[in-house]
Amino acid sequence: MSKTLIQSKLSKILSLAVLCGSTLIAPAYAASEKAQSQNENIEVTQQQVTPEELAAIYVLSDICPTLLDKDAKFDAGLEQLLHDYMPGEKQPLAALKKLSKQSSFKPALKQAQEDAKKAGEKANRDICQDVVNYQAYK
Repeated sequence: MSKTLIQSKLSKILSLAVLCGSTLIAPAYAASEKAQSQNENIEVTQQQVTPEELAAIYVLSDICPTLLDKDAKFDAGLEQLLHDYMPGEKQPLAALKKLSKQSSFKPALKQAQEDAKKAGEKANRDICQDVVNYQAYK
């Protein structure tokens, strides 16, 4: 794969990870006035979080503090992102670190690490900045 293609792939995966977080727990606010007035039942189903998405977040948690000089805003953004991706976990960062040690997670983690290396510092810094600016959908 070419460097540009890999950078594009990593950028898309990591951007998707950041953007999908806002839709994982989003209630059905988009229901029309008509549907609300007719008292229709609208069910919201959460998307399945993939190991690749969690691996990308783990890699970001590893590389971004160095790229951003341990920015406290990154820590807050990461915490919110993890809460959105792992809503059932009381301590999602600890759960993600534990997951990173499981053999079944290793292939996704290895791929995410390779993608981050190939993406380069600027692309990674931009994605880290997206985490700094991440806000949960409320």
